[in-house]
Amino acid sequence: MIKSPRPSAMRILPSATTVLAICAGLTSIKFALDGRPHIALALIGAAAVLDGIDGGIARALDAQSRMGAEIDSLADAVNFGVAPALVVYVTLLPTSPVGWIFALLYAVCIVLRLARFNALLDDDTRPAYTREYFTGMPAPCGAVGVIGPLAAMLQFGHGWWTSPWFICFWFAANATLLISRVPTLALKAVKMPANAAPILLILIAAAAAALLLFPYILVLLIIAGYLCIIPFTVYSQRWVAARPEAWNDAPKQRRAARRASRRGQPNRRSVTRLGLRKPGG
Repeated sequence: MIKSPRPSAMRILPSATTVLAICAGLTSIKFALDGRPHIALALIGAAAVLDGIDGGIARALDAQSRMGAEIDSLADAVNFGVAPALVVYVTLLPTSPVGWIFALLYAVCIVLRLARFNALLDDDTRPAYTREYFTGMPAPCGAVGVIGPLAAMLQFGHGWWTSPWFICFWFAANATLLISRVPTLALKAVKMPANAAPILLILIAAAAAALLLFPYILVLLIIAGYLCIIPFTVYSQRWVAARPEAWNDAPKQRRAARRASRRGQPNRRSVTRLGLRKPGG
């Protein structure tokens, strides 16, 4: 049976969603200039949601294209780089020349992060395990991180978290994580057991309720949680890199192998037996 071609209007839906995300990101700057940062943050969040669903729409409609991928990358630069930097600067550092330098630094690092991500997509020489990790902090996480002081101000008022020196430091810290080699676990690599679906749905419902009732607290909790899991992600990436035989193992098998290695027991397979090459070898 021959499938009928998708209507042209349907094929441009993913790109239209991306354009809407760009409009939301740029409009957030307008509301920041108008002195309404809470609406600006909401629009950045809306841009992030639209950015997250446009790829799924493209795959569902079989409407993926090179042009759509380029638009999506440009949208990330606007929504997660330019917009958050300007919103934070306009709201918290409107008269600070030094603050503008750090806002520029953050925006430039977002662009560099996205350029590296696009370049790595075409690199077929990378070891298989690297597909489970991003290199450096992803752009959406950078946007959530950099708006942290603004979220704290909207929740708690002014304090040390709104001082110019701290905001400049925070810009620099996020910029450094963006272009660093720190591994970040890709969500697509996370495998959930079937019996965990009810728990996941409950957590999603709780997050949705928190987003409506305590949005700024939720942003701060996400930032704290991300910072807490960085050491575990670094350990996980190094463990897999040192044991290429575990590349295709299920998460349950990897956890068992990690427990065995901590007890000093030998791995159940050896690299030599499988004839696998170590990463970078």
